[in-house]
Amino acid sequence: MAVEKYHSVEEMNAAPVRARSGDGFERFVRQCARFRKLAARKFVRGVVKFRSFDEAQETLARISRD
Repeated sequence: MAVEKYHSVEEMNAAPVRARSGDGFERFVRQCARFRKLAARKFVRGVVKFRSFDEAQETLARISRD
C-alpha cells in the first residue's frame, strides 16, 4: 500500500477511501483460523478432577512447561 501525502485536512477528507474488494467476513474467518493454528493450547479439553490441591498445581506446572 502506497503512502499518500496531503497538503491540508480538506484534501485528505476529499480523497477516496481505498479498500480491498471482497467480503470482510471471509477475511475475518481466515484470521480466526490462522490464530487457532498459531495459538498454543495450554489446557486439556474437558473437566479434570484432582484429589488434592498439590496434584492440581503439579499438573498445571507440567502443562505450562510443555
